[in-house]
Amino acid sequence: MPNQPKSKEIIVTGGAGFTQHHLSDNLNDNESAGNKTVLVTGGAGFIGSNFIKYWLGKYPDDTVINYDALTYAGNLENLTGVERNSNYKFIKGDITDYKTVRRALEGIDWVVNFAAESHNDRAIMDPGIFVKTNVLGTQILLEAVKDANIKRFHHISTCEVFGDMELDEKKMFKETDPYAPKTPYNASKAASNHIVMAYYHTYHLPVTISHCANNYGPYQFPEKIIPLFVTNALENKPLPLFKSSQNRREWIHVLDHCGAIDIILRDGKIGESYNIGTLVEKSIEEIADIVLNILHKPHTLKTYVPDRPQHDKRYLLDPEKITRELEWSPKIKFEDGIRETILWYTQNEPWWKKIKTGEYLEYYKKQYNI
Repeated sequence: MPNQPKSKEIIVTGGAGFTQHHLSDNLNDNESAGNKTVLVTGGAGFIGSNFIKYWLGKYPDDTVINYDALTYAGNLENLTGVERNSNYKFIKGDITDYKTVRRALEGIDWVVNFAAESHNDRAIMDPGIFVKTNVLGTQILLEAVKDANIKRFHHISTCEVFGDMELDEKKMFKETDPYAPKTPYNASKAASNHIVMAYYHTYHLPVTISHCANNYGPYQFPEKIIPLFVTNALENKPLPLFKSSQNRREWIHVLDHCGAIDIILRDGKIGESYNIGTLVEKSIEEIADIVLNILHKPHTLKTYVPDRPQHDKRYLLDPEKITRELEWSPKIKFEDGIRETILWYTQNEPWWKKIKTGEYLEYYKKQYNI
């Protein structure tokens, strides 16, 4: 077939899937390298599993290796159906285990690192595991990548490394802004970024970094705000809003995030970072109202709880660089994406009901005291 992208073998850690019609237009045919093996870390998580499905849908001749430790948020059910694909392989492993990750890197060309502890509330309860995974784990992974002579390493980061801003502040975070994290999670991700760039400058490792806005979509672990609100509303349970419910976040559909990573991998400049933002901001109060309205649930389900320590007010990324240099822009309108996401949870109760038991319930009670 004409204009088919050249294939790669990819290892992915952490991920999930969604409808395929959103995948069009994210593919650039100017693929500079073919027949690759890509390892994705954290491929059984929310974003990682979506990335695996995205990639196999766009590059069906590529091989994807999913390297995941299967911690509490890792769920291979996110990849149901993918395991039958002969171009997909799962390896259970932790990025803090040099020997295992080094063996997994044999024959790999590209690495996409999603593996991370990523929830601010849990980081406040147990910051040590965030430092271990996000900082030490990233360094060990980079050392293995260096020793394996991997051709390309992309690191997934967050808007939160830049710190906080006021609700009425007239600014956006740029890639060149200094890091100013204020929570253990944010600090661990900022530290991991520094380590990535240290390996670039010291060892000439071919790296890129992306900072992304808040993701939403299917298969997101229900400790995060949108699936938490949706699943609680479906069970007629309270929606716990922190008292500072006017705090705002920038939102991006997970498949738009996947498309941006794709473009950075193929066309991004080595040693550079890119902001992946949409400029779509919604407050926590607005998110709750959207969920309740779409599900036709009473707004009396909203329940206000004390703020967590250092509850950042707002993050907003300036996407000018990725738009100008790589010609990326989001394809999925928030209104369409959020409605489709909410409906996905209504149609997939068995998936999230299995999760909202056991350890999750203990965490939920401790966090919200309701």
